Amino acid sequence: MQIKLTKKPKNCTLIEGFPGFGLVGTIASEFLLEHLDVEQIGKITFDDMPAMVAIHEGKLVEPLGIFYNKKNNIIILHAVIASAGLEWKLADVVLDLAKQLNVKEIISLEGVGSNVESTTSRVFFYTNHGSAKTKFKKLKIEQLMESIIIGVTGAVMIKADGLKASSIFAETHSKLPDSKAAAKVIEVLDKYMKLKVNYKPLLNQAQQFEFKLKTMLSEGQKVQELSDKKRMSYVG
Repeated sequence: MQIKLTKKPKNCTLIEGFPGFGLVGTIASEFLLEHLDVEQIGKITFDDMPAMVAIHEGKLVEPLGIFYNKKNNIIILHAVIASAGLEWKLADVVLDLAKQLNVKEIISLEGVGSNVESTTSRVFFYTNHGSAKTKFKKLKIEQLMESIIIGVTGAVMIKADGLKASSIFAETHSKLPDSKAAAKVIEVLDKYMKLKVNYKPLLNQAQQFEFKLKTMLSEGQKVQELSDKKRMSYVG
């Protein structure tokens, strides 16, 4: 994998959202891109990536784009590519990016499954450093005590030795895109970082966000499967 950057802001906060349960991380990071003043400053490429790119409203959507919000000194790593089988490699590249930019903290946005029937999603936090724990507790966010975290976020949590890393999780009751859960993540992130972002439009735009991201990821998966079939035909 290769990180390509046109700018290297320092001492920033790195926010990552990969397609996970309920697509919470991807929806939340997409929302940030649309509601903060950001510029694309880079991308991540790798040989195993399907030869696919999405076009949305006439603009190119990078499978793994790196964006910068100067006002809040935030880097947003936005992913619209299926990560199955690439979790450890993607975690390595997240941590490499964090080290290159000397980030203050990595914040992962993610969904967690829930068996509890509810009309709202509870939000939890995990962190590996005391100052963030104190801050989340003051905001009355519940610490995640028992769960299984899989995917890129799980790999980042394991490998983030020496780096400050936190995660914001929202319960989701479906494997389908869950904008309501993503809105809860944005609400907590907004309070934690004082971004002054209104999460309510995410609820109003839920159907639009969900359709857009589901289409991108679905098409990406089809391209990957086709690529795998062709590769198998060459060796078999």
